[in-house]
Amino acid sequence: MVDHMKNDSEGPMTACNHYGVLGQRQSSLVTKTVREAPAEEDSINASLLLRAGFIRKHMAGTYSFLPLGMRVLMKIEQIIREEMNAIGAQEILMPALQPADPWQRTGRWDKMDDILFKLTGAGERELTLGPTHEEIVTPLIGGFIGSHRDLPVLVFQIQTKFRNEPRAKSGLLRGREFRMKDMYSFHASEADLDGYYETAQAAYANVFRRCGLGAITCLTYASGGAFSKYSHEYQTLAATGEDTIFLCEPCNMAINKEIAADLGGACPACGNKALREERAIEVGNIFKLMTRFSEAFGLSFQDEDGRRQDQVYMGCYGIGSSRLIGAIVETSHDAGGIIWPRTVAPYEAHLVSLARTPEERGKADEIYARLQESGIEVLYDDRDKVSPGAKFADSDLIGIPFRLIAGARSLKENKIELKNRRTGETHLIPLETLIAGYRQIAHG
Repeated sequence: MVDHMKNDSEGPMTACNHYGVLGQRQSSLVTKTVREAPAEEDSINASLLLRAGFIRKHMAGTYSFLPLGMRVLMKIEQIIREEMNAIGAQEILMPALQPADPWQRTGRWDKMDDILFKLTGAGERELTLGPTHEEIVTPLIGGFIGSHRDLPVLVFQIQTKFRNEPRAKSGLLRGREFRMKDMYSFHASEADLDGYYETAQAAYANVFRRCGLGAITCLTYASGGAFSKYSHEYQTLAATGEDTIFLCEPCNMAINKEIAADLGGACPACGNKALREERAIEVGNIFKLMTRFSEAFGLSFQDEDGRRQDQVYMGCYGIGSSRLIGAIVETSHDAGGIIWPRTVAPYEAHLVSLARTPEERGKADEIYARLQESGIEVLYDDRDKVSPGAKFADSDLIGIPFRLIAGARSLKENKIELKNRRTGETHLIPLETLIAGYRQIAHG
């Protein structure tokens, strides 16, 4: 009988969580680290993620997510999912392959021709791979709206999107295929849309805080285009960012370059003109669609008096989950490699065994088992014939927040060394109080 709970042929029984097994032996990890990134990579995030074995490039703008990268992506998307659920949104999944008809109905089939991946299906039917889903979600949800009692409706999905980006670059920051959460809200009045828009802003702030970007991500005024006076971007401050924003420190808000020109360099919230120019990475956006799409698809509802109302107000709310990975790496790394925030790290602890004898290996294996049994996610560097220096270099590169070093000297004293990846601080923890000692230091 095969024991499917084994992590590998030698490992102990392994518990699971939302992201798969709690533990992984590095000796059996699918991927390996590499010394140098491909020469054509022009960004910090692509270089470090490729070298550390989180992603693998296939062509410009398209990447595979490998086991370590998948764990980070799933954690980010779970945070997003929880925050969208908390504001009443229900999760759906719409097709990436979309017919041309609804796009032609809204006039965007030709208007967005430069970024749409267009193809011809069976029966010569024109199709596209969706970069966004207004054309699909509006008639979909419209089919369930008949009365004012059916509103508001709040739905979101987390899905792979496609954009025929002419200059795919900067690793996960500008791709042709990427992961995104898009949410759509439907309202009986503009006032109701305005209220939910503010609710979504608070939820977005929670997402970026939980992903470790809260202190450097600001709400940024942008053009509302044909929809409304303003839309809002979420910009993460980064010296390597492609966008220029102007930060109003009293408001902790910013305006993008286009709005800065329109407003004469003044903050639209407080009028302050002493704005600080910064480089930034756009990680999300929200905007009011108003009735642009609901009118195109003829959405209507009966109000409280039984009268037909033809104006259904909509909002759209996007977060690039794969782009968030790139932004985190761009803003959280050092010369040695990535420094993951604990909430999104592939594993919480990196157990590095420097064992040289069977007895020492047995102690390291026992520590690995105890960590998992206590619900602590751990990558276990159990590799033989790899020098301590190479193991430490790999650990720095991969960037797991806490390193547990099982060395001959510390094991002889029945202790283990704990090192904080971000601060470099080290502590010795007695093995008899391993879990309590670890949690006290790692979790504060």
